[in-house]
Amino acid sequence: MSTRPPLHGIKVVEFGGLAPGPFAGLVLADWGADVIRIDRPISHPNDKVTEDVLARHKRSIAVDTKIPSGRAVVKRLVERADVLIDPFRPGVLERLGLGPEVFLGEKGTNKKLIYARLIGFPRTGQYSNLAGHDLNYLALSGVLSLLPGSPSRPTFPLNILADFAGGGLMCALGIMIALFERSNNGGLGQVVDNDMVSGTRYLSTFPLLGSFAHSLIPSPLFADRDATTSTRMQNTLDDGAPFYAVYTCADGKWMSVACIEPKFYKIFLEKFLDALPSEFVQQKGWCPKVEEQFVRTKWPAMKQFFEEGFKSFDRHYWAEVFNGSDSCAFPVLSPREAYLLASTDAAPKAHPNLSRTTPVPLSTNSSHTYLLRPGEHTDEILEEIGIGKEEKKNLAKDGALGIVQLGTKL
Repeated sequence: MSTRPPLHGIKVVEFGGLAPGPFAGLVLADWGADVIRIDRPISHPNDKVTEDVLARHKRSIAVDTKIPSGRAVVKRLVERADVLIDPFRPGVLERLGLGPEVFLGEKGTNKKLIYARLIGFPRTGQYSNLAGHDLNYLALSGVLSLLPGSPSRPTFPLNILADFAGGGLMCALGIMIALFERSNNGGLGQVVDNDMVSGTRYLSTFPLLGSFAHSLIPSPLFADRDATTSTRMQNTLDDGAPFYAVYTCADGKWMSVACIEPKFYKIFLEKFLDALPSEFVQQKGWCPKVEEQFVRTKWPAMKQFFEEGFKSFDRHYWAEVFNGSDSCAFPVLSPREAYLLASTDAAPKAHPNLSRTTPVPLSTNSSHTYLLRPGEHTDEILEEIGIGKEEKKNLAKDGALGIVQLGTKL
């Protein structure tokens, strides 16, 4: 097994931002890239120092890009980098004189650079330069309209789908592709444009295609429909099917049921019925049948039957009923329960697993693993790019380093 992570030697400059940009940097850092985050310096004693939990394996330099000398420091960093992660709205870095043309243009100073831009809305669309967040990107992607929730409105999966999947993870993938292409194209870099609306749509190719017409994807997972008719929560994967749902138990905790295939549904139903009190079925006078699994007219009654049945006992009881079987029924764990089950650190490990190479191991110092104070590595980073004591003093005099620099020696 290789002891050197696969991205060892790759230098990344990440401008400090919100969730998607830092997550893209985290993915690269986990696999060995040297990620330097550009943070804003503290300019007033009452300024609040923010600590980003998506910062393991990264280093931070705090420098003011609005001051010419500070901007020059950042430019020197980028000129030595393999990757730049730009999380700002279109035009921000260009106005600072740090746009792609500075490094990748005909007279570019770092033609090997992968310049990754991560924005919310498509760059050429009507919303391109507006403020937004995960929920807005999810809304414009068309995906939110397909998600379950209440009959009156859909709900959303925290900010996971657009920010982290369609944004940060897709950005990291684009960077990886560009790095691979660079190795086959004479070492030339390029711009990687990512927007979270398009990234979310790409991730959601399957349900989006299925939403247009049943004829596009003949499958029991999608109901017959046309492009103008909403069938939200009437299909297998959107909380319409009773055999693909979350049920509340007697203790208020939940069980997940996802037995789509008939052979798994048969196992689930047999175990479920056997675990219920005999009088429960007698009082109902009816119970679901295996052969009626995909009879949609039966689904409301089936779902009500399962809902009332699961409420008969607590989650532990039901977890034991289905434990070790192919019923596709599992308890919904809390974050702490999932952490105990994984027998690992509280933070999820880098994934996927590779047979010959490993990611960077987590630090034994848990506080250092998760948190990165802005400017924590300013001194060592300045030294790495050849900035000596006198130049540091000039930077401090200009105000480019703010009033406090953790670890900076002047």
